[in-house]
Amino acid sequence: MNERDRQQRLYVAKMAEKLRAGKINRREFIRAAALAGFGFSSAWYLGGCAPARPAAPAETAPTVAPEAPKADAATGSLTPQQQFLKEVGGKFKGTRIKIVSENTSPGLVISKLMKEEFTPLTGIEVDWEIVPLDQVLAKTIQDTVVGATGGKGQSDIYYWDQAWLGRFVNDSIPVDELLAKTDLAYPDYNFDDFLPQLVRDIASYKGTKIGVPFDIPIFIMMYRKDIFDELKLKVPTTMQEYMDVVKAIHEAKSSEGIMGTVGQWKSGHYALQCDATAWMWSHGGAHFDADGKPIYTIEENVEGMRYMMELGKYMDPGVTGWDWGGQGDAFTQGKAGVFISWGEFFPGFDDPSRSKVVGLVEPADCPKEVKLRPREQCGYDETPGISHQGGSCLAISKYAPNPDAAWIFLQWATSADLTARANAQGANVPIRASNYTDPRVLENNKVVPGTTRHFEVTKRAIETRMGTEPHLPQWAALANDVNAVEYGKMTTKQQSIEDTLKAIQEKTEKALQAMREYGVVA
Repeated sequence: MNERDRQQRLYVAKMAEKLRAGKINRREFIRAAALAGFGFSSAWYLGGCAPARPAAPAETAPTVAPEAPKADAATGSLTPQQQFLKEVGGKFKGTRIKIVSENTSPGLVISKLMKEEFTPLTGIEVDWEIVPLDQVLAKTIQDTVVGATGGKGQSDIYYWDQAWLGRFVNDSIPVDELLAKTDLAYPDYNFDDFLPQLVRDIASYKGTKIGVPFDIPIFIMMYRKDIFDELKLKVPTTMQEYMDVVKAIHEAKSSEGIMGTVGQWKSGHYALQCDATAWMWSHGGAHFDADGKPIYTIEENVEGMRYMMELGKYMDPGVTGWDWGGQGDAFTQGKAGVFISWGEFFPGFDDPSRSKVVGLVEPADCPKEVKLRPREQCGYDETPGISHQGGSCLAISKYAPNPDAAWIFLQWATSADLTARANAQGANVPIRASNYTDPRVLENNKVVPGTTRHFEVTKRAIETRMGTEPHLPQWAALANDVNAVEYGKMTTKQQSIEDTLKAIQEKTEKALQAMREYGVVA
């Protein structure tokens, strides 16, 4: 770590403390972090943390938790995994490890299970600190600064936003190095079981596996089967067909209060950026070219925005005030016929305590993009795809006080068994291939709170349609302060599509120039 890097990190930690103390607001912190080369891509954080995007697992979890593998009933012997935890993990009995994360659905489920299962078998105590993502960043930075002088940090495991991977690539213990510890190898951990697209896009930097995938919010298509059946509509497979069914539903049902579709179009909110990006990508557009230059004014992006604005004709007029929470609520209350958005909404549709469309909604693959720009033609690891994603990973700090005990815990927490059981309890983040075929997960493949009926569609979205936003450090500031603001002027008819994209182009170029002067980007 050179002196400039150290000063940048100390600056971000200082600004995070100001945010925590209420001396600056979230937008001011995001801008300050970007100035020092630390961006955010977490939709939940960038959206202001309220209302939450997905349904919380506590609201959707089945009343009976799926069972863990049991010891042999005849002999009383433990499973290989339980035996490992008792014998290998037991060597660290009395150790206290610390994990710091954002408030996520898998974290809530797994942190409960660790108290019931992991600690009793190993004797390892786990402090799972849940804080806003800015505080996760601040605590990571504080540890890396201490670590640069040869000291140990305060925490062992961090929840890292994918936008930070480039800055922290040298501050975690690479996963391959951890997997090489044969004496600490969790039985049947099978890292290859993680979906490779998630390993590449949310847990790696330039081929180095920095962390383990942990969650994966992603766009899928969701539609009202009862309305499709009534109007004899075919599930759309192309962008034109999607537009046609939106129009057909609107014409037939808007007089009943059911609009063709619904959006997340709140001006200045990151939700609007997520929505707009999917339409740009689905028409061959992108934010940056392979040289890292902004390309907002290309015809493909114009076409994407024309498509988006055409969809707006078939939405509730109040859509310009809705973030993803408003969008999800509207669909849950039966106010639209079809939409493309976060698959995390889906379990809530089958929850009778808050849904008017129980059993009526079906998941489907997003329609095929009109044109798709290859990843190689984009900058900052941007990967176009209509299924916009916002996943994160868990990483072991290079300066962890107890890295071996932490690795044992991380393997248990992200094992096939634990992730399957977490998903069966409503975590709704299937990151392993085996999560999709586990009988405990399939048991909820029916109309029930915490349903997993949408998992197969989610898997195909990850494997074939996943879109990833750029990973440049100042992305969070640009996405919120520039893109979402200018898109808001477009959706509220204050400026044209062309003027909107021109304004984003000019402001992005100006911001990049400033970043070059600060030495944050090349």
